[in-house]
Amino acid sequence: MAAKKEKKFLTYKGKPLVRQGNVLYYGNMYDPYVIMLTIQSTKNVGDMEIADKVSVQLLSTDPDVSPRNRIIKKSEKPGLYPAMDIGSIWLERALKAEN
Repeated sequence: MAAKKEKKFLTYKGKPLVRQGNVLYYGNMYDPYVIMLTIQSTKNVGDMEIADKVSVQLLSTDPDVSPRNRIIKKSEKPGLYPAMDIGSIWLERALKAEN
C-alpha cells in the first residue's frame, strides 16, 4: 500500500496560509482566532494581476458563536502586503491575549 501523503500548506510567519478563490485564511483553524483576507478588487500591472483592495477580518473560530458575532475586527487595505501585515499583528495579539 502506498503511504498517505500529508498535505503541506504554504506558511507565513510560521502559520498556515490557505487560498480559496479570492479568499485567503491565515492561521491555524484549531486556534481561537484566524484572519480572513478577501480580495475585493484587482489591477493589472504589466502582465500580472495584483490585489488592489483587500478586506481584513479577525475571526473567532468558536463554533458556538453566531457567524455575525465571529468578526472581532475588520479593515480594508490597499493591497495584499499591508493586509497581511495588519492581519498578522492582530492575530498575534489576539492569540497572546487568549493565553
